[in-house]
Amino acid sequence: MIDARLQQEIVVHADDRVGVFADVSRILSDMGINLVSVSIRANGESADVHLVTSSQSYASRALRDAGYEVVERDVVVLKIPHHPGFLCRISEALARKEITIDELYATAAEDGPTAIVVLTGPQNSRAIHLLRGH
Repeated sequence: MIDARLQQEIVVHADDRVGVFADVSRILSDMGINLVSVSIRANGESADVHLVTSSQSYASRALRDAGYEVVERDVVVLKIPHHPGFLCRISEALARKEITIDELYATAAEDGPTAIVVLTGPQNSRAIHLLRGH
């Protein structure tokens, strides 16, 4: 069975500059907040830092207090076995049910037993229901 849950992701909108993630991660580190997953998308003028943390509400408040523009949105967070083909099977199962993935990022230690996958789309609740059944 797959550990699938709906969770809030923090998206920090910032100017694209050297050190922006260093500043964001320092704020969270100083508060003792652990990063579960992170993705950064920069386009030359602005950057979006996508975060799933050990304490979303404290992280969101701290980043706002530091002057960052913060948006929270629903994402599906999966904890899955880390072996070849598992993510493929998940994406195929979603495709068979015509569940769209708009964004996905994942992380795993090379020799670790599990991976963390963060995905989102217009049918997050359906995705969770389907994946919990696998």
